[in-house]
Amino acid sequence: MKQEEENKKDIRQLTLAEIKDFFLSIGEKPFRAQQVYEWLWKKSAKDFDQMTNLSLRTRELMKEKFAINHIRVDDMQRSTDGTIKNAVKLHDGLVVESVLIPTEKRITACISSQVGCSLNCHFCATAQLKRMRNLNADEIYDQVVAIKEEGELYFNRPLTNIVYMGMGEPLLNYKEVLKSIEKITSPTGLGMSPKRITVSTVGIPKMIRQLADDEVKFNLAVSLHSAIDETRSKVMPINEKSDLKELADSLQYWHQKTQRKVTFEYVVWKDINDDEQHARALAKYCGKVASKVNLIEYNPIDDGLFQQADPTSLDMYERILNEKGIIVNVRRSRGKDIDAACGQLANKS
Repeated sequence: MKQEEENKKDIRQLTLAEIKDFFLSIGEKPFRAQQVYEWLWKKSAKDFDQMTNLSLRTRELMKEKFAINHIRVDDMQRSTDGTIKNAVKLHDGLVVESVLIPTEKRITACISSQVGCSLNCHFCATAQLKRMRNLNADEIYDQVVAIKEEGELYFNRPLTNIVYMGMGEPLLNYKEVLKSIEKITSPTGLGMSPKRITVSTVGIPKMIRQLADDEVKFNLAVSLHSAIDETRSKVMPINEKSDLKELADSLQYWHQKTQRKVTFEYVVWKDINDDEQHARALAKYCGKVASKVNLIEYNPIDDGLFQQADPTSLDMYERILNEKGIIVNVRRSRGKDIDAACGQLANKS
């Protein structure tokens, strides 16, 4: 029976037009497709029995033909600061993690786009996992819905922001990530503004240019961590393939096409990039690219190679960036006690 279910096509892989064709083929009115589409996306139905405005016969016919491969929150951990981490089981048994981050004014969903990652950034726990596969758009969408529901249940507040900063590199799952955002922002889906969505990348110039050409409306963040090629290559091997100049060229193109600043995500580590030389290199780099900076507190991943910088180093960075008129925010980590902070997602559960 389980094998039979796995062989069925997930109905959420179909377009509205394809669902209409199915209903016509079984002698049903085409408006039924719109009802089903609303159940699948706006109401996030997990099975066909929830579709109560369809006849029992119609639901049974759909069950015979299709599946709904909905995610399942297999384990949920709550931090002392309110952060919630979900271990999300996919239909094939693989697991990813997503995080609800509450602040006074926001409920943010941090979601994954791949099972594991292939980019081998040395400071990131996810990079220690082998990349198993890309997530489908509906699997990404389901993570958002789960966090939206948790925000309403535990905080009595709506979801306000979404960041693609969980497991995986979103731009290496380009098609499905954009498809998921289309569903999240659609009136037939969650109806969220694209201005409340940020996609974070290690910086893949070819794909950043593609985003600009596709005229996307969401925000872009780049994990930078050093504006000196030698240092960045040591912590992020991707820099050996696409150096800082190539990255800057693509981000200038992004700004030219979209008129929007990029956010540089920047972790400061002890004895790696915590000196004035690195801070001034970052300020100079920001002068080339329309940008703002998030300075991030490092979250250890147990290997001891990277250590949190002294708070005075963050103060030094902030002072130098402010002197150059660059918008800078210091982001304090949330959910460290449950390994839910930035760079810590590694399926330890």
